[in-house]
Amino acid sequence: MDELDTAAILPGDVFNATSTDGETNDSCVHKGEAVVPTTRSGRPPFTCCLPVSVEPVLFLSMFSLALQSPLSTQYLWDRISEDLGYNGSKSSECNNGSVPPDPLQTEVETLTAHWNLYISLGGFSVGLLVVPLLGSWSDLAGRRPVLILANLGLALQAVVYLVVMYLKLPVVYFLVGRLLSGLSGDFNAILAGCFAYVADTSDRRSRTFRVAVLEACLGLSGMLASIIGGQWRRAQGYINPFWLVLATNLASALYAYLFVRESVLPDPSAKLLTSRHYKAVWRLFATGGSNSEADRRFHRCKLCLYTLCFFLVVTVHFGSRELYVLYELSSPLCWGPALIGYGSAAQHLAYLSSLLGLKIMQRCLEDSWVALVGLASNIIGLVVFSVADTIQLMFTGYGLCFLFMAATPVLRSKLSKLVGPSDQGALFASVACVESLCFLVGSGIFNSLYPATLHFMKGFPFLFAAIILFIPAGIIGTLQCLDQRRDHRDSTAS
Repeated sequence: MDELDTAAILPGDVFNATSTDGETNDSCVHKGEAVVPTTRSGRPPFTCCLPVSVEPVLFLSMFSLALQSPLSTQYLWDRISEDLGYNGSKSSECNNGSVPPDPLQTEVETLTAHWNLYISLGGFSVGLLVVPLLGSWSDLAGRRPVLILANLGLALQAVVYLVVMYLKLPVVYFLVGRLLSGLSGDFNAILAGCFAYVADTSDRRSRTFRVAVLEACLGLSGMLASIIGGQWRRAQGYINPFWLVLATNLASALYAYLFVRESVLPDPSAKLLTSRHYKAVWRLFATGGSNSEADRRFHRCKLCLYTLCFFLVVTVHFGSRELYVLYELSSPLCWGPALIGYGSAAQHLAYLSSLLGLKIMQRCLEDSWVALVGLASNIIGLVVFSVADTIQLMFTGYGLCFLFMAATPVLRSKLSKLVGPSDQGALFASVACVESLCFLVGSGIFNSLYPATLHFMKGFPFLFAAIILFIPAGIIGTLQCLDQRRDHRDSTAS
């Protein structure tokens, strides 16, 4: 036990749980397939009888985020419309595509997009510094503290939003809430902690599907929150749904404290504010996660290329997702809260259909080809969104995107498999950093591109997103062909 590594212990690893005097050491317990180390500080007060670990944490956190995001955009739209004296719901031109756009509506759209940009930039720029710090720190201190801290930060953001709504403060105070959430890691820290936990407790063969299950939790919670949020906002306004956002974040933090068992052996002396955590992430990409000089360049190249693919795919996901509500609120669609909720639910339903499709396709296809099918589904759906001017066409686009989330679990799994068990925390810290950068870049590009292209093609940002996705598709396909050629050459030589 003196030489016990504080990093992840995979299911296939041999672990001797006896002390020097021959008695059983209580520093590890069996949890399903995995051997999960625990200590007095890592053992939760209660044991969950269900076959789940961090899935409820991610489910509840995503529920609060999916409930909050479209409502905050609609609140910004309504507050800015009120300040400018615009009432789009009574405009007869809203459903008449032949009438030129109302200049006041264009101004409302532009200001709403810009405020979305400012709020996102503020929160994610802070998170860009904090998330890799927390992710690498969790290798030593454990996953639970990160999950609890990030959820409490999101709860504090909900409190700030409620104060703004109750007192009708200027919308600039939304930025204060986002900054406070970013300082605690934001939702990206929860993602990093949950995916690192799954890497700790799964073997290489099942990791892709386990990651996809977490992605499906994102979709299911997002779908439920979208349906509830749209109907609830129409019936009772904004304040009551945001009380549920607050309660959900607190419930997620409480579950992580009470039921989540540590997947690493916590080090009580681990320091959070140290440059060591940033250096661990740098060393991972500098060495390619390999101790062999011959394999170092190859692994480093694949790590960088798969990370680039992940960056492009997730940037498109988050950047285009922020525009759906704006696109649907304005003419010629002019959707109300209920339709916006159904549209967001249809988008999140694709998480479940992607999980089912991934499970089926894995029976006959390599993971890389599964990712390419998912990217093709996303590209086709985005092209339809770019020209959608009716309810039927918009929901057709949502339907064609039914496999759009099949690529991200494959990329996460491939990155995880490229490094050893002791590097999983540093890896997911870097992935979390990339994901924060995706939010930052996606928000900046798409919220700036949308108002800039309203005058010649309203759906151009969706078409632009579809074009970007051809880049990761080409990289993934090329790497898979090179891997197959290399495997064939090795088998022929042997």
